[in-house]
Amino acid sequence: MREEEKIFAGQLFSPGHSDLVAIKTRSHKLSAAYGQIDEGDKEARTALAKIMLAEYGEGSSMTGPVFFHYGKHTCIGKRVFINYNFTVQDDAPVVIGDDCNFGPNCTIVTPIHPMLPQERLEMYDENGEKKHMCYAKPVTIGHDCWFGANVCICPGVIIGNNCVIGAGSVVTRDIPDNSFAAGVPCRVIREITEKDSMKYKPEVLGDNRVIE
Repeated sequence: MREEEKIFAGQLFSPGHSDLVAIKTRSHKLSAAYGQIDEGDKEARTALAKIMLAEYGEGSSMTGPVFFHYGKHTCIGKRVFINYNFTVQDDAPVVIGDDCNFGPNCTIVTPIHPMLPQERLEMYDENGEKKHMCYAKPVTIGHDCWFGANVCICPGVIIGNNCVIGAGSVVTRDIPDNSFAAGVPCRVIREITEKDSMKYKPEVLGDNRVIE
């Protein structure tokens, strides 16, 4: 089994393997190049994002700088807005739904290292060779989610549709649809309902109107 196949199978893999290093080097260079493109040149940025990522939906925008570890393991939906310093360690697949928004300094992580220090340092691979190894779990984010600044999403997490994740949260477990969740570790505070509509906040709404 190839090292990349081991990742998708949820098995230990060697991140230093030449095949994986080549993928990561390509993504790192493209990530750096993205940040060098003028922010006003949306066409060039979109074209590069589509080369760097597995999927980059129509109308999506990343302020930059961005950092994708593998790039080709990340799918971003339509009309997604990503603020600056977005980091995705996409060893395992990362899927982001449509109409999501990310505040600055958000991070998505998929790799997991062994807990015991000696195992974290090295283990025997299938050929009996000593290797530094880890494994990874995918992250899936639904549609219409908002992430405050400095949110960290940990390996294996699934976040449902229509969720709001408070700033500074560390998401270590699944979050169901229509949830406001926050904290370290992140936990569901309450369900988001129609009562959260801006029409019930006239002091903020001003002369504007909610689209019914």
